[in-house]
Amino acid sequence: MDHPSRFPALAEEAVLGLLLPFWQLVIGACVLAVLLLSVKRLARRGPSRMTTALLVTAAAIAGIAALGLLFGS
Repeated sequence: MDHPSRFPALAEEAVLGLLLPFWQLVIGACVLAVLLLSVKRLARRGPSRMTTALLVTAAAIAGIAALGLLFGS
């Protein structure tokens, strides 16, 4: 019969703790690159498209914030 140890496997937690910030940086860099490319493309299409894009983005941010307030603990 195996008895669970009272102490967690510290080596596993340490490795995950070291990798987590690295993957967050990789994901953040990819998101930033896509964001910059999309803003550049929108800017080339003209001011009317930029205004529409900004309004849609503002509405999405407001909606997400409202959902966060409603469903947040």
